[in-house]
Amino acid sequence: MNQAIEAGQNLGAVNPVMQQQANTWTMVIYCLFVVAILYFFMIRPSKKRMAEYQKMLDSIKVGSRVLAAGIYGTVKKVNEKTIDVEIAKGVVVEMNKNAVANVE
Repeated sequence: MNQAIEAGQNLGAVNPVMQQQANTWTMVIYCLFVVAILYFFMIRPSKKRMAEYQKMLDSIKVGSRVLAAGIYGTVKKVNEKTIDVEIAKGVVVEMNKNAVANVE
């Protein structure tokens, strides 16, 4: 009779090894979920903005009106990493392309 009672009690018991494995998988799934959230809300939009910004920088050509470092000017010459911007009649300033905030 005692064996039957003990057997009945063991049926509802959870194996500690299986419980530890379940906790491990729960933690792995939780970590993957957090990484996915970070990717979709932080990394992906940042990459998209950077791609749009690079596309804008690549569209700069002679005659474009740009806003760089708070100064509006007209592009007179485009180099690989810099641009020459005329900010007033006869005043040409060389600027880094990365300083450009907007192209009109």
